[in-house]
Amino acid sequence: MTIKITATIEDKNQRLDKFLAKELVGTNPEISRSRVQDLIEKSCVINLQNNKALTSCSYKIKGTEEFVVDVPVAIESEILAKDIKFEIIWEDENMMVINKPAGLTTHPGHGNYDETLVNALLFYCKNNLSGINGVLRPGIVHRLDKDTSGLMVVAKNDIAHAELSKQIENRTLKRKYLAICFGVSKPLNGVVEKNIGRSKLNRLKMAIMRVGGRSATTHYSVKKIYQNGLISLIECQLETGRTHQIRVHMTSIGHSLIGDQVYGNRKRALGNIDQDLKDFINNFTRQALHSYKIAFFHPVTKQEMQFEIDFSSDLKELEKKLS
Repeated sequence: MTIKITATIEDKNQRLDKFLAKELVGTNPEISRSRVQDLIEKSCVINLQNNKALTSCSYKIKGTEEFVVDVPVAIESEILAKDIKFEIIWEDENMMVINKPAGLTTHPGHGNYDETLVNALLFYCKNNLSGINGVLRPGIVHRLDKDTSGLMVVAKNDIAHAELSKQIENRTLKRKYLAICFGVSKPLNGVVEKNIGRSKLNRLKMAIMRVGGRSATTHYSVKKIYQNGLISLIECQLETGRTHQIRVHMTSIGHSLIGDQVYGNRKRALGNIDQDLKDFINNFTRQALHSYKIAFFHPVTKQEMQFEIDFSSDLKELEKKLS
């Protein structure tokens, strides 16, 4: 679907992503600002002034301009409800807090349409899921990578979804993660503020962008140090929720996650530690990342809520061997 949008002088100095999101809601209410940002990053927005793709979400409208937005039509596929096990931490008629296991993809796509969290949610909730994110992502307010475990919120209706999404945008929904990383960061507490965008060399990866990309901020704090400083347990708190944000940010400061098959150097020498431990670390099959704490205001009652969950069994085993 191709949509032509005209900016007027009243729109001058607005961010491109904010302007397009506002305009596109009128044509398709399922298009969120994050969806618009994704379209911009994928060169789907053309400035008709020079027929060039705009790839920076922060591009400022200059005045009267015309844009063409190419919105790919969603792949038509009947998403099946399937009895896939996941842990429910808390729920009511509006929303759920769940513990997503590592290895479970959040939503259908890329050839996987029946072994995802969405299939599991459809089986459990029937038709009681929000539809704001479209047929492929019912109930999904935010996502975790396939091999990241831990807490997520799920919306059962559009009112809850819209309010929780607003909290994410306003940064009042707080998410904290635990990551087991190579090395020890200096300083022990800090902030990584580096834009993230899709890699120009490998479109399946994200990368730090000196120009363009989307702003990303991760606060980190070293909680434990193992094996004489070879490995550390780091708490990360997100201000933004970019794809692979923690993995990309921690790798960018020299402390990739154990088991990260995409961004990390898995096969490390690791000094003179026990060979069995060295083999265990180098053969850990997924990134050592766990969403362990989430806090938000209930979308309907406005009650402040907070949930915390321990490591999954594989990460407990890893930490035990490191200690």
